[in-house]
Amino acid sequence: MNSDQYGKGLDPSVILGLFRRMQRTRLAEERVRQICLKGGVIKCSPHLYHGQEAVAAGVCANLSKNDYLFSTHRSHGHYLAANGDLGKFFAELFGKKSGCSAGKGGSMHLIDKDVGYLGSSPIVGGSAPLAVGSALGIKHQKKNNVVVSFLGDGALEEGSTYESFNFAAVKNLPVLFVVENNGYAIFSHLETRQKYNNAYKRYEDLGVPGLRVDGNNVLKVYNKANEIITKLRSGGGPFLLECMTYRVLGHAGPHPDHQAGYRTKEEVDSWVEKCPIKNLEAYMDDKNIINQKQKQSLNDELNEQINDAVEFATNSPLPDVEDLLSDVMATGRISL
Repeated sequence: MNSDQYGKGLDPSVILGLFRRMQRTRLAEERVRQICLKGGVIKCSPHLYHGQEAVAAGVCANLSKNDYLFSTHRSHGHYLAANGDLGKFFAELFGKKSGCSAGKGGSMHLIDKDVGYLGSSPIVGGSAPLAVGSALGIKHQKKNNVVVSFLGDGALEEGSTYESFNFAAVKNLPVLFVVENNGYAIFSHLETRQKYNNAYKRYEDLGVPGLRVDGNNVLKVYNKANEIITKLRSGGGPFLLECMTYRVLGHAGPHPDHQAGYRTKEEVDSWVEKCPIKNLEAYMDDKNIINQKQKQSLNDELNEQINDAVEFATNSPLPDVEDLLSDVMATGRISL
């Protein structure tokens, strides 16, 4: 991991904080995976974030409590990196009333206003128009908050995404579009869907400049996101940060999926070797930022928090029948 130029000048506490965000995400999601493998408790099929942790951690570490972010169907990593509540997270996946969406949303409909996480959308590209609307509100209120919209590379093929980029540029809105380019939309490689693999510069003529970074290098993601967000707070318009990364598990569910034939085990293994967490660990070891005892202590602390969160979720009640039609925009009876 060539991180010297990106780690130079960063306080060790910042680097340790990035490591903590990534490790918290990985350990919590690995617990989700293990629970799914046993079956019965989590009814929805989660879209796991293994391998992409550096993107969420590097971006979210630059956000303040007054900033907002919107997420995708692969929402866990963003929620956890934004310091979303672990107990509410597991309770939501368990369909419990104490979940962050009252047990009604599941894996793809997380929300936590306490940390500025205003929601994830399972609709491909759905985060972009929501983020743009929030950014418009911020501009009208003359605040210096920023909004982040996480998108997958497949979302670039949605008309609403293009329209959102255009509107954000026209109105000069403080929104950062973070494109997590993991190369695949379910089973379809990007090369079969898009003529050019150049998202970071594709929208410059609309007025949305872009930058591509190594999405498995958390120090680089953090530094570039910091530069961009600082400009947005000072009145800069929209920006697109394309992060090149990879999901090592299947599109949905707890299993690897190279057996499906759309990618090889060798390809997956090559990206496992580029694990963003292992990369940062190696850098911290080399710079004497953390030792083995400290790493073990952190893992023990995080696993204890996860154990408590799972216990909280397990013991929480299911939603009441009376709550079935609450928290919806409109109710009515359909006559057939």
